[in-house]
Amino acid sequence: MEITQITEKYQFDYMLPFWKSFEAFLRVEREKSARTTVYQNMYDSLELLRFNFWLIEESYKGSLKAVFNYNQRLFNAWLNTVLYEEGETLYSYLSALLRGIDMMAFEYPKALKEIKTEYGLHPEKGECVKVSETDRFMLYKILPVDKNMEPAQTNGKKPILVIPPYVLGPNILAFLPKEQKSYVHAFANQGIPTYLRVVKDIENTPEVQAMTGEDDINDTMFFCSQLKEKYGKKVTLNGFCQGGFIALCSILSGKLDELADAVITCVAPVDGTKSGSLVEYMKNLPPRFKDLGYATKVLPNGNQVVDGDIMSWVYKLKSIERETPVAVFLKELQNFENGGISKTAAAVNYWLVCDRRDLPENIVKMSYDSYTIPITKDGTLPVRLFGRELNLRHIEDKKIRWLLCVSEQDDLVDKEASLAPLDYLKEGTDPGTVEVTVFPKGHGAIATSWSHPDSKYALHKSFSLNNGKKYRGPVRFQLDLSLPE
Repeated sequence: MEITQITEKYQFDYMLPFWKSFEAFLRVEREKSARTTVYQNMYDSLELLRFNFWLIEESYKGSLKAVFNYNQRLFNAWLNTVLYEEGETLYSYLSALLRGIDMMAFEYPKALKEIKTEYGLHPEKGECVKVSETDRFMLYKILPVDKNMEPAQTNGKKPILVIPPYVLGPNILAFLPKEQKSYVHAFANQGIPTYLRVVKDIENTPEVQAMTGEDDINDTMFFCSQLKEKYGKKVTLNGFCQGGFIALCSILSGKLDELADAVITCVAPVDGTKSGSLVEYMKNLPPRFKDLGYATKVLPNGNQVVDGDIMSWVYKLKSIERETPVAVFLKELQNFENGGISKTAAAVNYWLVCDRRDLPENIVKMSYDSYTIPITKDGTLPVRLFGRELNLRHIEDKKIRWLLCVSEQDDLVDKEASLAPLDYLKEGTDPGTVEVTVFPKGHGAIATSWSHPDSKYALHKSFSLNNGKKYRGPVRFQLDLSLPE
């Protein structure tokens, strides 16, 4: 594979969602333009052109910055060589460059193919077992990697139901079980009755395609009632990223008051309007085009769903300075130059490249509202379910225990978006307050780096960061809930 073929691949991967989006754009605009005045159509088109120029400017700046930073290394290597200085020389630089290109062209595709058998959920390998299902979801019990672990149903520990994000999918929470880098297995390996809710294949399940927020909560109620009956304890609801927002909405709906008494949210966008990069993107997007219809596709049965490729593209556009094909190519090339392709790196890339999913439109609408409409002054979310408002005061009124986990360097969900509940509820460890735990690194670190039991910030530990404050990981939090009061 030539270097031009490699770079073309990055360009193709970046532009493929554009063509899907363009198809949806034409479909929606055929309807909108017919009921809009000629003047308004022209004005909106010019505003869209302005927005595109802004994107091009940001993309150009990002690409130039990436090229400059990469070439600075070449200049330093040249300088070290001609001046006989210590450090990287032209020879070592070119050797690393060739090694990186070779790995990118040959080893990287091979590593992605091989990691598929180890990454994510594999019921066929006995890592989990399906115990229940509805028209929309399957419920899996996560089995500990250590087969000598005491059976969860006999140890008196409190059960936990994990809600993965629709966008990222469940596999990121069962990252590499055999490498002990799996969020759900971090709970199961401590003897906690651990269950993972997995949405059925949207392409072949009409009930998923048409699912509403009420359907989501009703199915969660069904699973929680089964778990409470089995273990004799109320359930802890645990959502990751978008799943955290869904879990919180389920708690605030009041439908789970008799079934769940604790909630854990990890890097969850509770108030997306506090997410700086996306707010900047939405501010520049003309009002006419702030419409989910531009991200949808129509299935053969006539149902409309949100295209997963387009959604992933939107996240790239909001951070376009870092996500241009040139910037991503040079960043990955430098990573390959610095060493081999670890299983962790291969699994992360497999997740990013191969694990995209289409989404139910009504569910995406809930998240869309949370990113465009702020929480009100009295703590009411911009989402109504079962005909009622969702207010954060419900946590205080019902004495729900809440562990809110964030990542210091999260570039997908800003910390401010996750920590928004602190504007309405007290921070603390008592029921009805919000206990905050801060982890180092980025968005996926809680589910990958820190799920390993020997890591510095392992999920079953209590730890401190530079601020000296003591934090509990989510597994530690859950274990402590099982202790007698």
